Amino acid sequence: MTTAKDLFIIAMDLKHSVGQGDLSLALAGAELIDLIGAGVVAVDLDRIVPGAAPTPDDRFMGEAAAGLTRQAPYERIEDWLWRRGRDLSAAYQAALEENGELKPQRGGRLSFGTERVEPVDTPARRHAADRWEEKEPVLVALASVVGIGAERPDDETGLDDERPDDETGLDDERSDDATGLDDEAVTTVVAAVHDAVMELEAVRQRRTIENAAFANIWRGP
Repeated sequence: MTTAKDLFIIAMDLKHSVGQGDLSLALAGAELIDLIGAGVVAVDLDRIVPGAAPTPDDRFMGEAAAGLTRQAPYERIEDWLWRRGRDLSAAYQAALEENGELKPQRGGRLSFGTERVEPVDTPARRHAADRWEEKEPVLVALASVVGIGAERPDDETGLDDERPDDETGLDDERSDDATGLDDEAVTTVVAAVHDAVMELEAVRQRRTIENAAFANIWRGP
């Protein structure tokens, strides 16, 4: 079992509407945290440094490890999240459906487009539920970033849009101190996921304003 898969299951199993883009960024962060835990990579300031440990026997972890930048100055965590996160939530959904771990459900809990799905009762679902009930710090922290278990507006979004070139300058207060995380590298990744999600939210808000202004121009006096 991986943290990313557990996070995806929790996102479906709870009554929250989680945007695909936000969830994709969090899934990429979860994969990176598991790679850190397995010794496949280390974090040096804001860079991902590949290690010598073998990659865990998991399809998505293998794909993540295969895409690592293995030459200095190595990839920044922020860049990893945006690159690896593109369409990642949809990829997890497709994989779980293929394995029979998801089923269509009218009025289901997670909606990607017009399709609603929910997790089947499997050992993987029970494992994820156990971690959630035990308030496992990493899982709780990542879930909180996308609005699960924390009061944060839920927005539908997509990570298909181009990553913004400009910095948002957001200085939102982080809640990392309350997560119980005791590993500096893991805390760094969770903070980077938080910043990326906030950047994506800023882009959504800016586009909403721009679209409204454009509509007003055509509407006329």
